[in-house]
Amino acid sequence: MDTFFTSDTHFGHANIIKHCHRPFNTAEEMDAALIERWNSVVAPTDVVYHLGDVTFRGTKGNFISIFSRLNGIIHLIRGNHDKEEVLTQAWASIADYLEIRAGSKKIVLCHYPMRSWNGMYNGSLHLYGHEHGNIPDHGNCLDVGVDKWNFYPVTLTQIQYRMASLTPWAAKASKEPSF
Repeated sequence: MDTFFTSDTHFGHANIIKHCHRPFNTAEEMDAALIERWNSVVAPTDVVYHLGDVTFRGTKGNFISIFSRLNGIIHLIRGNHDKEEVLTQAWASIADYLEIRAGSKKIVLCHYPMRSWNGMYNGSLHLYGHEHGNIPDHGNCLDVGVDKWNFYPVTLTQIQYRMASLTPWAAKASKEPSF
């Protein structure tokens, strides 16, 4: 069983193709490619954390069909565009913010990038979406949105490989404040 992370699929959102320069002609073509790429790496027993914006304003009833075709045990970290059609699916869990352990790593998951997160000064990682690759990644916080990863969900190993070449984000304090 592997663990995967992804964000900002925007199933059914035709305008995201133009806004993010996605290499698709139609929303249907994009949706088919996203499903195919997802299922090519995610097995039915793998765990997936989707960090929000699964769709945009729903998919006019089509998301039920899309969701049922995605492999994995899928957890949702709610994004700003995740509305009723998305929220009523059979997610393993739904949260606005989540802290997990993957191997020996503590990981803070949120749809939005944060400038500071729990455990930041003690080696925890922060994964987010929302930005569609428009802000720089760092050695400890990274955008897992599909626009940054060739439209595939990614593993922690892939994430850490990319992070290894980057400088960690650090707030001005040199250590976690104690109050």
